[in-house]
Amino acid sequence: MRLTMTQTLRKTVRLACLLLLVGGLMAAAKGAGVLFPDWSKPTAGTYAAPHGDVGKKPAAGQPWSVTTMASSIMGKPVEGKTTTVVGEIVDLSCYLQVGKHGDKHRDCGQKCVRNGQPVGLVTEDGSVYMLIDEEHDPRRDGMTEFRKQAVEMMAHIVTVHGTLTDVDGHKALYVQGSVKK
Repeated sequence: MRLTMTQTLRKTVRLACLLLLVGGLMAAAKGAGVLFPDWSKPTAGTYAAPHGDVGKKPAAGQPWSVTTMASSIMGKPVEGKTTTVVGEIVDLSCYLQVGKHGDKHRDCGQKCVRNGQPVGLVTEDGSVYMLIDEEHDPRRDGMTEFRKQAVEMMAHIVTVHGTLTDVDGHKALYVQGSVKK
C-alpha cells in the first residue's frame, strides 16, 4: 500500500501532536521545583536553616538607594517591593541552560560568576530570581562587592534581602549593602 504525500503528512502531524501531548503531561506531572533536585545538594545551609544573609534590608518605604533614584528617568525607577527570599545561589547561565546547581557545580559556578555570568537565586519551589547589586552608580563604576560575595556563597542556601522587580515575567532581586568602603 502506497501512501500519498497528504496521508504521510497527516500521520507525521498526528505523531508530532502525540509527542507534544506526552511531553506536556510529563512536565505537568513533574510539577514546579528545582531542576534536577537530586543531582547535587547545596554546599551549606537548608531552606529551613539558611547558611547566612546576603544584602541589607532596604529602609521601610524606600526600596531604592539614593543613586538609583538619582539615575532613574524623571526620578521614577521601576516599581520595586522590599522583600526577603531564601534560596540557593547559582550561576544563572548554567542553571537555566543545563540545570546545574549544588556542590557538584560550585567550582564551575564560581568560575562563571567571576567571569561575568549572571548570579541567580533558586527557591525551594523552583522560582528563579536574577540577583543584581542595587546601588546604581557604584555598580556601574565597579565599586561594589556583591559579585565577590556571590562567588563565596555559590551553592549555599542563604537569605537574601533586597528590592524585587518583575518586568514581563523577569524577576530580579536588587541587593543593597555591597558598596566598597
